[in-house]
Amino acid sequence: MDELILNGPGAAGMGEGDGFFRVAAATPELRVGDVRGNAEAILACVRRAAHEGVRALVLPELCLAGYTCADLFHDRALLRSCEAALAWLLDQTRALPVFFTVGMPYAQGESVYNCAACCCAGELLGMSVKSHLPNYREFYEGRWFAPAPENPSCATCAIAGRTVPFGARIVYRCVDEGCSDLAIGVEICEDLWVPDSPSTHMALEGGATVLLNLSASDEVIGKSTYRRDLVRGQSARLYAAYAYANAGEGESTTDLVFAGENLIAENGALLARTELFTRDMAVADVDLDMLMAERRRSNTWVRPASPTRPCHDTAFSFKGALSVPGNAVEAGSAPAPDAAILLSAAHAARVAPRTPFVPAGEHERSERCETIFNLQAAGLKTRLAHTHTEHAVIGLSGGLDSTLALLVTVRAFDALGLPRTGVHAVSMPGFGTTARTKTNAERLAEHLGVDFRTISIAEAVRGHFSDIGHDPAVTDVTYENAQARERTQVLMDLSNELGGFVIGTGDLSELALGWATYNADHMSMYGVNAGVPKTLVRYLVAHAADVFGGEAAATLRDILDTPVSPELLPPTGDGQIAQCTEELVGPYELHDFFLFHMLRHGFAPGKIYRMACRTFAEAAGEGAPAYEPQVILSWLRTFYRRFFAQQFKRSCLPDGPKVGSVSVSPRGDWRMPSDASAALWLEEIDSL
Repeated sequence: MDELILNGPGAAGMGEGDGFFRVAAATPELRVGDVRGNAEAILACVRRAAHEGVRALVLPELCLAGYTCADLFHDRALLRSCEAALAWLLDQTRALPVFFTVGMPYAQGESVYNCAACCCAGELLGMSVKSHLPNYREFYEGRWFAPAPENPSCATCAIAGRTVPFGARIVYRCVDEGCSDLAIGVEICEDLWVPDSPSTHMALEGGATVLLNLSASDEVIGKSTYRRDLVRGQSARLYAAYAYANAGEGESTTDLVFAGENLIAENGALLARTELFTRDMAVADVDLDMLMAERRRSNTWVRPASPTRPCHDTAFSFKGALSVPGNAVEAGSAPAPDAAILLSAAHAARVAPRTPFVPAGEHERSERCETIFNLQAAGLKTRLAHTHTEHAVIGLSGGLDSTLALLVTVRAFDALGLPRTGVHAVSMPGFGTTARTKTNAERLAEHLGVDFRTISIAEAVRGHFSDIGHDPAVTDVTYENAQARERTQVLMDLSNELGGFVIGTGDLSELALGWATYNADHMSMYGVNAGVPKTLVRYLVAHAADVFGGEAAATLRDILDTPVSPELLPPTGDGQIAQCTEELVGPYELHDFFLFHMLRHGFAPGKIYRMACRTFAEAAGEGAPAYEPQVILSWLRTFYRRFFAQQFKRSCLPDGPKVGSVSVSPRGDWRMPSDASAALWLEEIDSL
């Protein structure tokens, strides 16, 4: 069995669990009415889940008896057997630190209820009751069951020798140290399908972050797609993890067939799914840190001061399992008494995408690229129309960013019905310009049918060096930035001459790192790439190559193969680029990963580092690490140091369109003082 990691409170974000919590949904093989045999199958599922490090397991609706028992639900022998089997399951699971559900009928007074017995470490925590009973077509639950009592919202019941909360909208809140974000809500099948679901209230009013659904949803053509969309949508609306367990093999097939599809979704993304007609267990590590970050950054997620349908809090702990003699979980080390029960980073199976800004699927990626092109072009189109401008000036270097900016500008001019000759692409060779980039710039302009002109900056910069007394042989930051500022001056003055304005080419990754010369490439009249990270720029240009084809595609692909460089230092002896950006500031693949998880989710450096180590543990198809942990740590420090030190450049950015969920615009998504200290974040990095 995996060792439970019990983390001390420590500094924020320093715990090895990093907010990951393993959830599972499973379909045990059962026989209708065979309560003893079904209890043994349920126990096997719980034991398997515990062995795999699962901390919350949801099983199907009425699985202890079988959903298709029909009129047998009123039989006293069946009801007594279910209660006895529950007591047996509690005794058998005292050593297992797993929160799990048991679907069962339960009789109280004159009514029988469709319930989820919620258990953990040998304790019965509560009986969550189904609220909405289907009475249409093939379902007639109203014949056997009563809906959950509304007043009071939570009563109590006596079962298996215990008195526990009984009702709908019970929220099971973990009280273990460091687990304050773990609150579990349980609903049953039809409760999800109604307009006003109990899970909505348990999440919004009760704060539940993990929602479990015990279901018996029969299979008909097309239903699985709708079911998946429903689960994904609910997890997105509630900023929650949603695990759904469905009835399967063993239920009666008199009139219905159950396919056992189990689902786990998180904030709109489907993390795990089992195939139809299998008895597999869906397992996923959900990120409670991320879910809470989403709720906190949403100004529409507000708990009502006076809930219309209040929830009942029930406390629980995983620690009871740790005190059981012979518990395999205790092997290895004695846990700290005040520690938090979370997943070990070493055991976490979840690996984040290497390029979080880029969709994984080829078809989806193509659609996303087209949408982003249209967003960029639409923003520029509006600005051109508003200013009655028919001329746009772009510094075309033959690199990725200026290439994308030119493609966007051409699309905007086409949308306005303006001639492409109004787009003025300017090559401004300096001391580091190579023949490759200059040639590609000229060819691209020719393919697109825009105006192209070459204006050398060499003599102007030499004159400037003379004016300020700088030795041209000293290739320092003055040597580099003087070229960048001269280029911007040329573009600005040319735009005045033409009655147009300058299109900015800098991308989101460069802005995050401050890899821009202040009042040079940092400045423009409209920055079309300001919301596009470098990893996504590559895919956008590759998409354009696929769209254009022919000679234009060949030029675009050669641009893609060119090293990223500002070309401000003299070329090598054989005329090659001498200055490679990623050797200076680090791989953009890593920086975009850091940027996404810092800004989108507010993760601490320690968590981002451990996520990156897992994500980049192996290079695709090579078996060797893409980046060694010490390399990741070094560039993570660079990222935070530069991100804080360079905020002053972002505080006065020109306008530019937002195209994704992450932006550094000082007018909207990212507002940060230019003098904020990075000490707290760098201290955490140094402790890793």
